[in-house]
Amino acid sequence: MKFFFTSINTKKALETKEKYQKKYGNNKVKEADVIVAIGGDGFLLKTLHDHKDLKKPIYGINYGSVGFLMNKEVNTNLLETINNSQTIKIKPLNMKAKNTNNKIFESIAFNEVAIMRETYQAAKLKININGTERMNELICDGILVSTPAGSTAYNLSAHGSIIPLDSKLLALTPINAFRPRRWKGAILSENTKIRLNVIDYNERPVSVTADHNEFRDIIEVYISTNNDLCFELMFDSNHSIDEKILKEQFN
Repeated sequence: MKFFFTSINTKKALETKEKYQKKYGNNKVKEADVIVAIGGDGFLLKTLHDHKDLKKPIYGINYGSVGFLMNKEVNTNLLETINNSQTIKIKPLNMKAKNTNNKIFESIAFNEVAIMRETYQAAKLKININGTERMNELICDGILVSTPAGSTAYNLSAHGSIIPLDSKLLALTPINAFRPRRWKGAILSENTKIRLNVIDYNERPVSVTADHNEFRDIIEVYISTNNDLCFELMFDSNHSIDEKILKEQFN
């Protein structure tokens, strides 16, 4: 098995990468069977974006702060651990947005697409699901659509639902909803087509982010699952990702 090792630029992570490279060698990313990303969840996300065209499986080793999607460092046989690992497939979101000048922006997101107010005034949004208007006015700081992989990131901070990685669901989560105040969001099929329209966009401007890509002064956003892109995340079978998700929900 051929590995490509990549890491964040910290002393411990770089030392770990060097240690693995000496033991297993380091191949060019195009020739590798597995990408080993040494860092945190944010670095795993960056690695997915950087190498999305190659569609290589990724095994993450945690040298970040939370590392929910990462594995503990393997002090024994990395090759054996990866050979016996659990593999979960994830799909990104497609985001298409239009701004006040009718300019179109497109991006993909492995974690979430989020709309946020740009000024002190709350955003006002309409929510359309599969061609049907479901909410004619949401007053809020913003709203996000999260994949299962992103459900433990910003979505969790916004009190959204944690979604198992192998589920075919999306989380639609308001950020500081003012009206309707008791609306906590929705769990949707991954095949759902979502359209978000900005009300009073000149007086209440909003931006949209797809992972790390941000676009400002947005009036309309379309979000759907990209079924043409599918990526594999690998997890140590001795430290179940399913158990991690269960523990997080009962904390």
